[in-house]
Amino acid sequence: MDTLERQIILNLKSRFFDIIDTENGFFQYEQLLNEMLSAIKALTGADEITLYVFNVWKQEFFAEAATNPQDLDSSAFSHDLKRWAKKNRELKCLGAEIQGKQIMIPLVKRGKLLGCMILIGEFGSFHSYPGKVFQELSEECGQFFDKARGLAKIASQEKRYKQLYRVTEKFHSSMDMDMVLGEIIYTLQEMYPTFTYYLLLSQDNNNHGDLPIRDLEYDSENIAAMQAYVTGAVQFEDSLQEVRSILYAPLKGKQGVYGVLQVIAPNTMIFPKNEIEFITLLANTAGSALENAQLYQQSKRLIADLQLINETSHRLNSNLRLTETMNFMSEQILQSFDAEEAGFILISSDGSNVNIIQGSTEFFHTKEAESYIQYMKKKIIREKESLFIGDFSLQFEGAGCYKSIMAVPMTQSGVLKGFALVLHSSPYHFSFETFKLLQSLIHHSTLAFTNSMLREELEKMVVTDHLTKLYSRSYLDDRIHQSMNEDHEGTFMLVDIDDFKMVNDTYGHQVGDEIIIQVANLINSNIRGTDIGARWGGEELALYLPGVSLSAGALIAERLVRKVCQITDPKVTISCGVSYWSRGKKDSYAALFKRADKALYTAKNTGKNKVILESAADSFI
Repeated sequence: MDTLERQIILNLKSRFFDIIDTENGFFQYEQLLNEMLSAIKALTGADEITLYVFNVWKQEFFAEAATNPQDLDSSAFSHDLKRWAKKNRELKCLGAEIQGKQIMIPLVKRGKLLGCMILIGEFGSFHSYPGKVFQELSEECGQFFDKARGLAKIASQEKRYKQLYRVTEKFHSSMDMDMVLGEIIYTLQEMYPTFTYYLLLSQDNNNHGDLPIRDLEYDSENIAAMQAYVTGAVQFEDSLQEVRSILYAPLKGKQGVYGVLQVIAPNTMIFPKNEIEFITLLANTAGSALENAQLYQQSKRLIADLQLINETSHRLNSNLRLTETMNFMSEQILQSFDAEEAGFILISSDGSNVNIIQGSTEFFHTKEAESYIQYMKKKIIREKESLFIGDFSLQFEGAGCYKSIMAVPMTQSGVLKGFALVLHSSPYHFSFETFKLLQSLIHHSTLAFTNSMLREELEKMVVTDHLTKLYSRSYLDDRIHQSMNEDHEGTFMLVDIDDFKMVNDTYGHQVGDEIIIQVANLINSNIRGTDIGARWGGEELALYLPGVSLSAGALIAERLVRKVCQITDPKVTISCGVSYWSRGKKDSYAALFKRADKALYTAKNTGKNKVILESAADSFI
């Protein structure tokens, strides 16, 4: 090698040394290659230079850098390079090849082919250089290229692990699942801006904003993704037709796999080997973070569920009235489960009749609700299991506007008492966790329901006459005293069945009791819920109408007299004595009763089957 040739090589080495400036940490791979090609171009006088990298797995060359960027998209020399590589299959035989205006110089290090440079242009006397010059250039460029790749790999790994440390630190500083998922995508976008990513998650995915999230479904297009999910191992999918490679990395924690990270690398036939380790580590870290976030959210939900059950049980066991109990339960279910309707239905012992408990939402007192109630009643009686229906319209053609349904039986000591029914118009609105919570809530509450009903039944038995089911006289006394302290007016009437002894003598005491029951039923069916009908004693009954004037009370008494005469069998009549009080006049319960009793006495002694009001003189007693 003469002095000029040696000087070219020395100058090239000097330029290479200057390019790799370790003091400034200049490790940008693409820029290093461009600088290398510029140095060779300046020293050789070439017009254009393109660097091709040799892929050992595919035995092909791919354009990596060029002095003219347009050459990167060109495959004009791919055939020549394949022919050249095939011709020189033995690495030791590789050497430069001159073809007209182009020179093909292999990049070799220690006998290993790394790539090839194609120099194009009028080289003048350079064409006459001996092969040793090209060999020297090949080895020097090969060493530089290998060094550049090594430095770039170190810099890239350093950047990756800094990112991995940063993202790991961020993962473990939050228990928010959306943040974890967002950080995965952000990190990948920063590291691989040309790649495409999707998170294929195995569970319900709501409220994740605009993140690229898809449901993980088993179908013919998702086989690799499902294999990654099932096996917990990274899977690959290469497409020759679309010229892309896809990596599927499982997002796995200690307790299971929570989804799959899909990374699509474009314009490559095989996924870059040096990226697989980092993406796998990121996916594993993300899987652990997702597991922690999910366990944290589950624990929060369990705590909230336990608090709901505890609070509800506490309230239900605090001696609330049945209506108050059911109102509280409805409010809790509507609020906690985001439900639109909540109802509580009692079933008779033979299963033929239902009774809507007060406190259920208004919908359950409408005609539209009957189809839901009857359908659920039959299924619960037959199957004796809770019902969780995502879309009722798929099961029942006559379904109304409510699609999502939860029905939980209320059972006490193995006996079905009724069921709770929760509805929402949107299909698949309730989660399975919500359904399990409702089951637990109703299970813990059924005893309180039963106790409330038993307590009120016992209370009613204490203040109710066994024969007539009217209130007892003592209860009537208490309510009249209460009304005279709280209301502005009230009407009291005493009712006596005319000639009742004759009825007993003619038909017997059993028929006599039936007559009393008939009159009592007429009283109950002709008064308001706030009015009080009571058995005064024997065949005498009484009514108290709080807030009712004397004239209105008289009309009610006359209607009652007419109906008793028309409906009773055997036919009987009644006599009524009516008295009245109003605030502002000095009065007492004893005087109110005395006036009604005197008016009844007058009715009995002036023909019976009539109503007599207290006289003007009586009202001032």
